Amino acid sequence: MPNLLTNLPDSSQGEFFEDILTRPGARIERIVSHGQSTPADAPFVQAHDEWVLLLAGSAGLWIEDEEEVVLKPGDHVLIPGGKRHRVIWTSANEPTVWLAVHFEKGV
Repeated sequence: MPNLLTNLPDSSQGEFFEDILTRPGARIERIVSHGQSTPADAPFVQAHDEWVLLLAGSAGLWIEDEEEVVLKPGDHVLIPGGKRHRVIWTSANEPTVWLAVHFEKGV
C-alpha cells in the first residue's frame, strides 16, 4: 500500500509535485519541500479553491488579507480561488510534506 511519507524524493534543490489522484472536479497532489519559499513578488493566484494539509515538517503560509499562518503536522487550510498566496518558509532541516486538493472552479 502506498504511503505519502515514505520514499520521499530529494527536494533540496526544488519542490517536488506529484499527482496522487485525479478525478473530474478534483486533483490531489503530494508536495515535498525542503527549505523552499515563494518569492514575495511572485505569489500564486488560482481560479480554483485549494485545500492543503501539512503531513510532516513545518511551513509559514501567507494568504491575501490574512495574517501569516504557521503550519505543523495535522494543520490544514482552505485557500479560496482568486486569493494571492505564497509559502513564506518551509523547514530547512527536514522535508515538509503537503497534501493538496485542488477543486475545479464551479464544482
